[in-house]
Amino acid sequence: MVDYKALLDPQVWAYIARSESFYPPDAVDLSISQQRAVYDKMCAAFHAGRPENVTVTDVSFGGVPCRRYDRGATEVTVVYFHGGGFVVGGLDSHDDICAEICAGTGYRVVSVDYALAPEHVFPRCFDDAWAAVGAIAAQFGPRLVLAGDSAGGNLAAAVAHHARSSGPRVDGQVLIYPGLGGDQGRGSYVTHAMAPQLTAADLAFYSQVRSGGATLAGDPRYAPLQDRDFGNLPPSIMITAQCDPLSSDGESYRDAILQAGGKALWIEEPGLVHGYLRARGMSDRAANSFGRILAAIAALGQGVWPPTLGEA
Repeated sequence: MVDYKALLDPQVWAYIARSESFYPPDAVDLSISQQRAVYDKMCAAFHAGRPENVTVTDVSFGGVPCRRYDRGATEVTVVYFHGGGFVVGGLDSHDDICAEICAGTGYRVVSVDYALAPEHVFPRCFDDAWAAVGAIAAQFGPRLVLAGDSAGGNLAAAVAHHARSSGPRVDGQVLIYPGLGGDQGRGSYVTHAMAPQLTAADLAFYSQVRSGGATLAGDPRYAPLQDRDFGNLPPSIMITAQCDPLSSDGESYRDAILQAGGKALWIEEPGLVHGYLRARGMSDRAANSFGRILAAIAALGQGVWPPTLGEA
């Protein structure tokens, strides 16, 4: 039994309490419409506002609704995919995060509003991500960094894998506590199966809804860790939370890329939980990690390797 009272500091516990006052631990038992309603209320409550020097425009790329953030002239575009289990979330849920990435790096950021399940089961989320990235790259170029958290980290990696053979050049990817389809019988999937904010049971629910009940083993568009080839991937940085069943996916993905001769870095943030991006205004640990995320995106946009991200 993991002693989360010892692993998580009072700031993180305060964040968890505030988060759960909107989005309860048993939210997966609600209807989909109810889940979306409480998730949207939670995200609105945590919204930190946009930096004044960021211009925001709602646009469409590849037929997919998107939101563009600009701070000034730049050759680098960050394509961001939001988290939410492929079931909840959208342009508003991660609006302040994307605005802060733009302000903190100076890069253009485009957030992609891919279609959600269960109305649109896999591969629609991937198809939207792929179409949007292709159109974004065609318009902006020449440097492209993919980023995303949780489900969005999965989509970023899936696009990076697919782009090797038939898509635009990807200069790097930053995956924030991503779910990549790793071995659920080992590592954090077992140790942190009952972690605050995300449990193994939650993961099973989201997987069932996303797939529509279909068996999708071996499809890297669905689970990048199930690819057979990890060569020629862009420089990749995975930043995960210690108290999260998905943390081992970051480690496994790093190892697979390194074994294939690529560039990869994994940082596990101690004393943090899944979804901690929203805690960056309440938790010093979360704020420090967000600083590392900004530094990671900035470094990959500049083609710097290895990046200097500081100690977790």
